Amino acid sequence: MTGFGRGTASTDHWQATVEIASVNRKQAEVVFQAPRELNELESRVRKLVLTAVSRGRIQVSLNLERAPGIPAAVKVDEPLARAFDAAFSQLSRITGHPMLPAPSDYLRQPGILTIGTADLDAESAWLAIEPAIAEALSQLTIMRRREGDDLRADLLKRLAILESAATRIAEGAPARPIRQREILLKRLRDAGLDLDLSDDRVLKELALFADRCDITEELTRLDSHFTKFREYLDAAEPPGRALDFLCQELFREFNTIGSKANDAGIAQTIVEAKTELEKIREQVQNVE
Repeated sequence: MTGFGRGTASTDHWQATVEIASVNRKQAEVVFQAPRELNELESRVRKLVLTAVSRGRIQVSLNLERAPGIPAAVKVDEPLARAFDAAFSQLSRITGHPMLPAPSDYLRQPGILTIGTADLDAESAWLAIEPAIAEALSQLTIMRRREGDDLRADLLKRLAILESAATRIAEGAPARPIRQREILLKRLRDAGLDLDLSDDRVLKELALFADRCDITEELTRLDSHFTKFREYLDAAEPPGRALDFLCQELFREFNTIGSKANDAGIAQTIVEAKTELEKIREQVQNVE
């Protein structure tokens, strides 16, 4: 599910601002963006995020600043600065013209001056970062929960459509074996085959044929899946993966009914049910 959260926290030395954004994805993926000096904290950040989120692509952006009144540290890379100066001296000798670097040349050269994070201590910074992440996750969860409520209402509406389709199929189910038996006998008579209906072998074949047309088991399993679907929607635990599995099972049952019933009316209902089920499957991919 999508969502966004922003948290800030500070200590005597650091001010941390954390922004967390999530987009839909079937699995959980955490992307951490922070100053290079804080890379060692990535595993902690990932662990915190995954306690609140189990699906989706989670972007965590961390900005760290010194607290007001704390002077920023400036570090000079002396060997690099001397090498830079020596390079200009070498250019002067090569060209025969004096070439002296200006102060702006040193500032533009990456690495000669490091400002702000040169003496950054990750453990000290974590004291500000951790509560900022907690606040951002809290806001993210609230936003995702609101979207989850909307998704739940939509899924329940579509589930009711599937239940209605199953009810229509069930109403005509008892007559299907009888109808199929009549069709089979008619085909045999049209082929000029006289059958003795008192023959045990004929009765056995008719019974087996009728059994293959019976969809009672599939309808019973559909009812069970519908009930379980609602239970998962009301569960405290994230139901996304369980609902995804149930969608597969629902599709399997509807598909089997369509194959066994061999009826134009039921086939049309099955098509409608599969269309609605596909919409449910797409939505379930977004569920936590």
